[in-house]
Amino acid sequence: MTKTKSVAAIEIGRRIREARQKLGISREDLSELSEMETTSIGRIERGESSPAVQSIVRLAFALETDPGQFISGITPDAYAPPSHQLKVRDLIRQRREQFGNGG
Repeated sequence: MTKTKSVAAIEIGRRIREARQKLGISREDLSELSEMETTSIGRIERGESSPAVQSIVRLAFALETDPGQFISGITPDAYAPPSHQLKVRDLIRQRREQFGNGG
């Protein structure tokens, strides 16, 4: 089974990769500066892994930027794959179908 990448993971990874490239450093350099595994950084940059807060802070410090730059504008909806995003109206419709209109 293939794991679906979240919009948030892809966007955060893109921002981290761009910040690294802007400084002209390799993943190996960033690994050393952030004390993180090169493979972990690669997975984050490709959007295959959502970084923990600690990782975001380490990467931001190593890249000489504010951690907020990586998560600014990211909403909770961005963490669910598109097939799992549920809108309020959809939830209400589901509940009405399930329990009737008496709720």
